[in-house]
Amino acid sequence: MPGNSETAELLRTSRSWDGAALPPYPAGTPLLVAKRIIFPAGHRTGWHYHTVLNYGIVAQGNLTVVCRDGTERTFHEGEALVEVVGAVHRGENRGSTPVVLHMFYASTPGQTETVEAEGPAQPVGTGGEAVSL
Repeated sequence: MPGNSETAELLRTSRSWDGAALPPYPAGTPLLVAKRIIFPAGHRTGWHYHTVLNYGIVAQGNLTVVCRDGTERTFHEGEALVEVVGAVHRGENRGSTPVVLHMFYASTPGQTETVEAEGPAQPVGTGGEAVSL
């Protein structure tokens, strides 16, 4: 045999990165969604929130997640993260190399996983549209 495989548990939690309890899984037929998101150097997403449970792994670089209330945390290459659900936030690449993020969503058919939202400095009446993240 060429060698043994290795398993390392990266995450086991029922809370998002900010310590909030995760909501229940959505009712209905499950739809699992996997996305690779690439943040160029200096890029940040628009303000948004997630309607479903989602988690991921930073495959390359360092990603800072900033909530609308100013709470933030930086995740480093190889770290797993559980996103906040229902809390407005954005992702930022404050580094000089791209960030590659692999995210996994527990959704249902027809459900929007990510919704555009108002940030701290946005005028009232903007946001609320589905975004592709």
